[in-house]
Amino acid sequence: MIDETNTNEAGAQAVRVLVVEDDLVIRKGLISLLLDDGRTDVVGEAQNWRHAVAMVQLRSPDVVLFNLGEPLLEGLQALAELSQLCRVLVLGADGTAFDVDQVLRVGATGYLVHRQFSAVELVTAVVATAQGQPHLSPGAIVALAQRIRSAHTTRSEIPRSARMGRLSRRELEVMDHIARGRSNHDIAQTLFLSEKTVKNHVNRIYAKLQVHSRAGAVSLWLGAAVDPV
Repeated sequence: MIDETNTNEAGAQAVRVLVVEDDLVIRKGLISLLLDDGRTDVVGEAQNWRHAVAMVQLRSPDVVLFNLGEPLLEGLQALAELSQLCRVLVLGADGTAFDVDQVLRVGATGYLVHRQFSAVELVTAVVATAQGQPHLSPGAIVALAQRIRSAHTTRSEIPRSARMGRLSRRELEVMDHIARGRSNHDIAQTLFLSEKTVKNHVNRIYAKLQVHSRAGAVSLWLGAAVDPV
């Protein structure tokens, strides 16, 4: 275990993470990925949520990386308790619309789907969570979009936020791909752009829509109400 006051190469305080996963092999794998990146420091691990609550109170992590597990109801109850203590990034075996919607409602800051993220995205999601910025796997974004669609309209045309009118034609094109759950890399390949160019478009989209995440942008794209930030 790395010292709890670990800092990264830039001298910034590393994000303190508690890993909650009942499968020992997966838990150790997640810990290894987090320890390999200087932006994060694992300050504890827990096999179940009961142990996790005690560890949060003892270690005071910035983020709990929490495997939702089964049964779902018990996992959501645990999430509700943990999210009162610190920010939580959920790991789910499947990004169903119900699961994603429920964990965000209960208190999770982000949702990653197993086998749908790289080591870099894992750490990026943890850092974003520590900063209070939602981070969702592409599959989770698609699921959330489906949930919003079914809840908000039965009409052929989905009402868009007036903020969408601020986007350029290219930004609207990029936004359409974001709503389909595609990563910046996938969008770059489809539109024959560099990833840096796509990232710049995404940042401008966030600024114009006054959101901080893909989830917020997708909600506006689909006509859902989003609190301004």
